[in-house]
Amino acid sequence: MDLSFSAAEEAFRQELRAWLAANIPPAWTAGGAQDFDSLADEVTFLRDWQRRLAEGRWVGIHWPREYGGRGATVIENYIFQEEMAAARAPEVIGRIGVNLLGPTLIAHGTDAQKRRYLPKVLSAEEIWCQLFSEPNAGSDLTAVRTRAERDGDDWVLTGQKVWTSYAQFARWGICLARTDPAVPKHKGIGYFIVDMHAPGVSVRPLRQLTGNEEFNEVFLEAVRVPAGDLIGAPTEGWQIAQTTLAHERGTAARQLGLQRMLLAELHQLAREMPRAGAPASRDPVIRQQLARHWIEVEIMKLNNWRTLTRLLRREPLGAESSIMKLFWSEMSQRMHDTAMEVLGPFGLLSGDSQRYSGRLQRSYLYYRAATIFAGTSEIQRNIIAQRILGLPRG
Repeated sequence: MDLSFSAAEEAFRQELRAWLAANIPPAWTAGGAQDFDSLADEVTFLRDWQRRLAEGRWVGIHWPREYGGRGATVIENYIFQEEMAAARAPEVIGRIGVNLLGPTLIAHGTDAQKRRYLPKVLSAEEIWCQLFSEPNAGSDLTAVRTRAERDGDDWVLTGQKVWTSYAQFARWGICLARTDPAVPKHKGIGYFIVDMHAPGVSVRPLRQLTGNEEFNEVFLEAVRVPAGDLIGAPTEGWQIAQTTLAHERGTAARQLGLQRMLLAELHQLAREMPRAGAPASRDPVIRQQLARHWIEVEIMKLNNWRTLTRLLRREPLGAESSIMKLFWSEMSQRMHDTAMEVLGPFGLLSGDSQRYSGRLQRSYLYYRAATIFAGTSEIQRNIIAQRILGLPRG
């Protein structure tokens, strides 16, 4: 494992830091976040932010240069994610298009598909959503029931998707649908590009614990998809989806940066909040929890570096990515539990009048889903048990 960065990589880091310092909107940097009157206002803000990033060529830096990226190395992309988190920069609104659709289409799409869809991804001119999960096919995506039937020059899609982020603002979606129910589950799936404005597409927002509605149900009722918007062969969707899912989990560099910031906030909070007439930081139980969190963040850093080393050696990540997902998602919940314990009664409040303007409270509620999205903890444990430890199926 190489624990150092080259001079060129450090120069890349400094260039990015300077750009972020000059370009992150002041209202955002004041608290690492910004309150909006509505989700639509937030999306408008984030589209403007992504356009600014794209003008500086700081979106999709891992894309090849011929498609608008920088051709960034694995290390540079890791540094990018780390610095974006450290600067508390807003996330791009079009991350499904940038992080999932882009690499998948570059690897498996036709020249016509690349020419049509890639140019408008980086600038957020067109936002994408991910139509994978279904009510009875979440972590087990091979169980998708959405049907795709060939009709002349089109495919006709019928089914239901769920947990689709920003579907109400998306122009296009990437969709897994069953093209052949007679073959084994993973062999009868197609990978489609769906026009979210097509007749038969309906989107219903889902209100979450945080009060936001970025998740949605999507209903497809005889939606016609041109044959040219099928990526790969009609039964290759599951294999193609592995490219998408590999990029979805990644090295968790941004999560590492976020957990580092949360750890620093926990230490500050423990020094500020009283407990039994003294700062909470003097409580031996709280001190033990803070020590555990520090150790876990260091473990996450080392696991990230191990993943980077494997990528640099062009070794497949395989099931090891499940270790990272399982570890950071459960660690984040433990850290937020400590935050609520230290806040005490303040943890029940939200709004501008109390500590942290409710940001930690919203973050606590959001991360309750961390052990569900991108593959549940139960699924990750099964993968680790079977594919890494070689244990038999239960």
